[in-house]
Amino acid sequence: MTGRAMNTQQLEHWQSIYRDKSEAQTSWFRPRLDESLRLIDGLRLPVTTPLIDVGAGRSTLVDDLLARGFSDICVLDIAEPALAASRTRLGTAAARVRWLDGDITQVDLPAEHFGLWHDRAVFHFLVDDESRRRYVDSAARCVRRGGYAIIATFSVGGPERCSTLPVRRYDDSALSAEFAAYFAPVDRASEQHITPWGAPQPFTYVVLHRTDTSSPSTC
Repeated sequence: MTGRAMNTQQLEHWQSIYRDKSEAQTSWFRPRLDESLRLIDGLRLPVTTPLIDVGAGRSTLVDDLLARGFSDICVLDIAEPALAASRTRLGTAAARVRWLDGDITQVDLPAEHFGLWHDRAVFHFLVDDESRRRYVDSAARCVRRGGYAIIATFSVGGPERCSTLPVRRYDDSALSAEFAAYFAPVDRASEQHITPWGAPQPFTYVVLHRTDTSSPSTC
């Protein structure tokens, strides 16, 4: 299967999920992303810091970031129906957010722009080396020096598949190692997520600091 065909298949898969299933029918749903918010609050970022939520789906993280006063927020997902649901939920506040639908391994983002890159449960879907390389390169190009990335994936004891798709599972050392060429780990956390139907799903979180002076050539 070609890369284009695979991307088309993934696009159709996620658009169908968010078009046909309610929040309570998706395993990753949480009313609030408490662990992400705790880690973000701990960074004490200025509210003018440009932020991106990668693979946001219908997450309420954007609601909480706006409530904290952040003024430069980008929300990205491969599924436009997910973004449309969040825009509807936010109402007039949606105009204060930049909305992007696209594949994070391909989308064009501004170079050295973001002070925080947040991803809860996208990176673990990248099971092939090339997709992970493209993702890491995108984060390295687009997070400014001194900025941060918060990445969350299923932990080693977590599910082997999600939404019918295979995933890679990580402990904090292995997850940090994926980004080691450009980011240094500064914090870690674990979370026992409970699905809407009561099943436990352990997550690994790492907070990474963009410190390396080298960078991929383009963004």
